[in-house]
Amino acid sequence: MTSPSPASTVAPTPAHAPRHWPLLLAAAATLMITMGARQTTGLFVAPIHESTGVGIAAISLALAIGQFTWGAVQPIFGAIADKRGSTGVLVLGAVLLCIGLALTPWMKSTWGLMFTLGVLTAAGAGAGSFSILIGATAQQVPAQQRSFAAGFINAGGSLGQFVFAPLVQAIISAAGWAAAMYTLAISSLAAIPLAWPLRRKAAAATAATAGHAAPAEITLREQLRIALRDRSYWMLHLGFFTCGVHIAFLVTHLPGEIALCGLEPSVSAASLALIGLFNVAGSLVAGALGQRYRMKWILAVMYASRAVMIVIYLLSPPSPITFYLFAAALGFTWLATVPPTAGLVGKLFGPRYMGTLFGLTLLSHQLGGFFGAWLGGVTMERFGNYSLMWYLDIALALLAAVANLPIREQAPALKVATA
Repeated sequence: MTSPSPASTVAPTPAHAPRHWPLLLAAAATLMITMGARQTTGLFVAPIHESTGVGIAAISLALAIGQFTWGAVQPIFGAIADKRGSTGVLVLGAVLLCIGLALTPWMKSTWGLMFTLGVLTAAGAGAGSFSILIGATAQQVPAQQRSFAAGFINAGGSLGQFVFAPLVQAIISAAGWAAAMYTLAISSLAAIPLAWPLRRKAAAATAATAGHAAPAEITLREQLRIALRDRSYWMLHLGFFTCGVHIAFLVTHLPGEIALCGLEPSVSAASLALIGLFNVAGSLVAGALGQRYRMKWILAVMYASRAVMIVIYLLSPPSPITFYLFAAALGFTWLATVPPTAGLVGKLFGPRYMGTLFGLTLLSHQLGGFFGAWLGGVTMERFGNYSLMWYLDIALALLAAVANLPIREQAPALKVATA
């Protein structure tokens, strides 16, 4: 057995060291902007329906296409970022997001909404989302700290939902939904200067950042071939698919569910904000736990807990406090699944093609998101409520918990060797 190289025995610089802060803060702030715009779309469903006459199912379809587009572009933009660097991708994303949001108030048909919300806006948000941001930071953060870094970046996206949801609802109430769209469009341009700290081009992994996965000289095609033959990678896809159903259904239709209970729109905005606020904590906790415990167990527990939360919600009275408690509890796991999922991808295959490989898992997530957003609208129009979707969510949460159990994963090292 060969002895470890000097690089492998020296303690890597922690992700919270000063030289990493500009990188992590820029990534988190970018995700705050793009996710803040995406995760408040449910607040626009009723105003768009009332203003344009487009049916709820049709609007849901446009948003469902957006869910899929957001996921579909991420492995593509992730591959470009892996090869050429993330700056151009992030700038393009901010521009597309701005144009899509600014054009939406001018669209009075299903096809128009499909183009702006389903394609332009979603593609722009996808270019500034998880796979590109986590992939860019994974190249520069030591392997032992990637879970923390992913959790920190993910918390930025959740903070965006917390900040944007009440702001968007306040503007809708005061000036109309078009004014809220224009505000989001202008805000999205703030992501452009944030691309600068993330400008570094992907390079071969060093001993400090590579971990024990595939060699750095492997080609993208070879890495994809290996990944697509790996059962653990497919189990991650299955679990993330069900997560996408949950997230998209709730972010699109929770305001509709609250309206069915005869509650004010302010309850919807507060609930979405609480989801974002508590997911800040959930993301940071998930990222920290991923450095100490097996990430597949963290994912299994989070998915199973969702089934329990939904059952409790269905058995509770439809009051504002019920929705606030439900939002807070669910928010803790909302997108806290991202750090351990990204961490597992990094453990299995290393950081070199993280943008591409994690982008593909996000595509599965958003394929689930398509069905969550679309079927929610179809269920509402056909049955007049969302009961069927809640039962489906329970079943899928349990399926996701079970799917993560056979994933191959080494136990995390609790102590880092020092020189």
